[in-house]
Amino acid sequence: MKKRILVAPLNWGLGHAARCIPIIKALIASGFEPILASDGNALLLLQKEFPDLIPIELPAYHITYAKKKQHFKLKLLRDAPKLIKTIKAEKKTIAQIVDSHQISGIISDNRWGAYCEKIPSVFVTHQLNVLSGNTTWLSTKMHQKLMRKFDVCWVPDTAEAINLSGKLGHADAFNFPIKYMRPLSRFEKRNVPITNAVLLLLSGPEPQRSLLEKQLLQAFKNFDKTIVFVKGVVEKEQTIQVIGNMTIYNFMTSELLEKTINESDLVIARSGYTTIMDLAKLDKKAFFIPTPGQFEQEYLAKRLTDLNLVPSCNQKDFKIDKLKSVENFKGLKTLNYNTDFKDLFSLFERK
Repeated sequence: MKKRILVAPLNWGLGHAARCIPIIKALIASGFEPILASDGNALLLLQKEFPDLIPIELPAYHITYAKKKQHFKLKLLRDAPKLIKTIKAEKKTIAQIVDSHQISGIISDNRWGAYCEKIPSVFVTHQLNVLSGNTTWLSTKMHQKLMRKFDVCWVPDTAEAINLSGKLGHADAFNFPIKYMRPLSRFEKRNVPITNAVLLLLSGPEPQRSLLEKQLLQAFKNFDKTIVFVKGVVEKEQTIQVIGNMTIYNFMTSELLEKTINESDLVIARSGYTTIMDLAKLDKKAFFIPTPGQFEQEYLAKRLTDLNLVPSCNQKDFKIDKLKSVENFKGLKTLNYNTDFKDLFSLFERK
């Protein structure tokens, strides 16, 4: 019987689930049987990518953002008791799943309750330091404390000076087993003709996803070049709507999204870390609009702008004229994406 590995990404946008796709494929290629565990859009995405694998629904964190940037931390603080309760429920559910499905290992992408003391448990994150403004020291300490429940942390980045996550994924003093697994992407670069001037690529929690969707639809309504808009709303059926030069999808599966990004001259997106890894893998020019109040995305966007790689601006300041600056930036470039999964998965081979 194949060893079963539970793969449990956080349902906070689609990034955590998306970057688990290459991990799941590698598990299958290595002779393991992945079991999918998440909730909401993240679980739906994985079910569409792997319809033959067993899906299990976990307790939902129900993480949402404040409408106004200045209320971001206050809302997270208010939601904290509910979040702690959910993590405890998740831990209980995981224990039941481990027994009922004979799980041999767990790979949790930022799900704090997805571990079990009886079997090897991995925590995947690019945030060894969790930015939160003047409370960064506290959020980092809390996150690192939660990570210590696991056996090892896998960071999807390189340990070298040239990297994608900057200070997020590189902590000066954190005494815990860490393995840099190199950047992850479900995509491959293809040399294909450019057919789309702009790809608008959305994801992330509400209400900010919807607010940016509305803003971009208004900004590009009279754009005279070909646009593809992927709203990042995973539903049972894919929908396609054509308005002038704009083709709007509710979501795309990996195969179609890979094709569309390769065929697009410019990608406008949130500066989520998975998006950055994907666009770097595909050598793409981009423009980033970080989620208001999300310190991680604001830091990544500013870092890449300061490195003269990708321009960015605040959501409230975005206008099409901002895109003129793109030609002055280098764009994202491929790093080494050759992950040594044999070494990583050796954790699950122990008796």
